[in-house]
Amino acid sequence: MPTHTLRPQGQYLNAGLSRRMAAMFYDALLSLALLMVVTFSYLMVLRMIYGDAQLKLMSETGALNGDPLLSTLLLFSLFGFFAKFWTHTGQTLGMQVWGVRVQNADGSAIDLWQALLRFLLAIISLLCLGLGFFWILIDKQKRSWHDIYSGSCTVQLPMKN
Repeated sequence: MPTHTLRPQGQYLNAGLSRRMAAMFYDALLSLALLMVVTFSYLMVLRMIYGDAQLKLMSETGALNGDPLLSTLLLFSLFGFFAKFWTHTGQTLGMQVWGVRVQNADGSAIDLWQALLRFLLAIISLLCLGLGFFWILIDKQKRSWHDIYSGSCTVQLPMKN
């Protein structure tokens, strides 16, 4: 799948930790809302299949705890959210607010494979108590683990007037 050039073009500095964290906070709120909608929709489908009484019984007995189908749907939904934004505009909604963008070194959009690598490495980084994000403070190019392993960079765009 060919990538496209993102606008605006130019040589931009890599984004720092504070700006990235602020964008992550915004995106976390949006992600939480997405997960709530997907879970609600899933439970409505289960209600149509099993009925109210059976669904209540399943809930009370713990049969719905750790549902692998729901977990898979939630994971795919989150990936779809981030991949759509990263591969098309290079920016999630939170990144747009804080003026950061994910791109290749040549200014083109990342592809789906790079988006998958970024997504998975970001999860691993969070599970390691954020070490992959704090790596930005050590790396001379201000790259996180997911920047390094996906071959992408997160840049700070100039502020609009």
